[in-house]
Amino acid sequence: MRRTHWNTVYRTKAPDAVSWYQVRPAISLELISSAGVGRDAGVIDVGGGASTLVDCLLDEGYQSLAVLDVSAEALALGRKRLGERASAVQWFEADVTHFQPARRYGLWHDRAVFHFLTDAADRGAYVDTLEHTLAPRGSVIIATFALDGPEKCSGLEVMRHDEGSLQRELGGGFELLETRREAHLTPWQTAQEFVYARFQRRVTTGPGL
Repeated sequence: MRRTHWNTVYRTKAPDAVSWYQVRPAISLELISSAGVGRDAGVIDVGGGASTLVDCLLDEGYQSLAVLDVSAEALALGRKRLGERASAVQWFEADVTHFQPARRYGLWHDRAVFHFLTDAADRGAYVDTLEHTLAPRGSVIIATFALDGPEKCSGLEVMRHDEGSLQRELGGGFELLETRREAHLTPWQTAQEFVYARFQRRVTTGPGL
């Protein structure tokens, strides 16, 4: 259902005609810089199929970049926009709740995927994927609608969060280091309240880490 919904959205609307569009994801870039991950540590952008974040990271010299999205249509838009530079990025068409990574990344970025997971089982599966994808001491940046943000997006119910609820969802294996608020302006100039949270994975001696 998620794949069908988002393929329809990106097939019928221009990338800059959706409410979450950003010309430049300034806060995400600031938080990635604050995380201090190496340019070659690997960054995966979850739900970033048509986002310009990967363009900006390439401009800043980041390598080992990956984009994960459930929508093939969104990924195609991202690849088309980047042109020849698209070959420098790994593109994964998958639902984040079922994604099986081939490697680990130093930073996980998600702007506006997690708030669509209104079912507790899906949120648990998301965290499982995160734990299998993120490197030891890796960084996590998650942005969702804030508690005073919209109750729906793209016709779907969402689950709004603050930094406390995000911490509870991720669990004790992650340390909250920084939060930001954003009144995101949609292309039609409506304000949407977002909360951003930056976490770092705590040191662990678990299997496979």
